[in-house]
Amino acid sequence: MNIILLGPQFSGKGTLARQMVRDFGFVHLSLGDLFRENIKNGTELGKIAKTYMDKGVLVPNEVSMKILEERVKEDDCKKNGVILDGVPRSVEQAEIISKFLDIDAVILLTLPREEIMRRCMGRRTCSKCGEIYNTSFYDKDTCKLCGSPLFRRDDDNPEAIKTRLEVYDKETTPLINFYADRLFEVDSSKDPETTYKPVKNFLKERLK
Repeated sequence: MNIILLGPQFSGKGTLARQMVRDFGFVHLSLGDLFRENIKNGTELGKIAKTYMDKGVLVPNEVSMKILEERVKEDDCKKNGVILDGVPRSVEQAEIISKFLDIDAVILLTLPREEIMRRCMGRRTCSKCGEIYNTSFYDKDTCKLCGSPLFRRDDDNPEAIKTRLEVYDKETTPLINFYADRLFEVDSSKDPETTYKPVKNFLKERLK
């Protein structure tokens, strides 16, 4: 089963993906991770992607989608399926993906803008393992997984988030109509476990 997670910044896509991986064995894929993996391994596509990233510009679709295509062909992705987190970002990317991967379900996380801004101020990231927390649900200064200090990212500020939301509204929101025939919508304004419960039930039904 291949799944796309859609939703604005701070809607909890990463947390939800980890819960789904834990319970269903999906492979969690994000373009950022794939770029870093290819750059670290010195692949040709990784070298090309790095030239764009070093300039601070978006990696073109012909490169980023090829990196994704090569990854989903690997055996671990074929076993239980994948979760695409933060990709596709546009209808153009969705059309490219449809040529090499069948998407079975799209989970849309919805969140009021005022809650997005509140979470923006409260997000904390583990300095070692990268686990993400929010002070709304977790008020410690250290990661509960590895004990390392938590920090606030420089781009977690209101102005940066407003810009990213404008891009989301313009480029990503049209995907809701593109995937209307396989869309499952969930309110992500509650705590992570409450948000996950209907998603887990939905997946159980689909995987029977």
